[in-house]
Amino acid sequence: MYNSQLEEGWGRMKATATINSFLWETAIWFDTKQDTYLLPLKAEVRKKEKLAINDTIIVQIKI
Repeated sequence: MYNSQLEEGWGRMKATATINSFLWETAIWFDTKQDTYLLPLKAEVRKKEKLAINDTIIVQIKI
């Protein structure tokens, strides 16, 4: 899964993410322990979309 051609160092890739109608510029990070990329959700995003722990969401990520 890891893509060294697109990453900028430390496993980071620039991305654009969308949850519902909220779109923002962000980055995804490669986690070697889980062998996948992670998308951190800042408090601003969680508040704007009224997200809570254990909510199921659909996220679109473009890299």
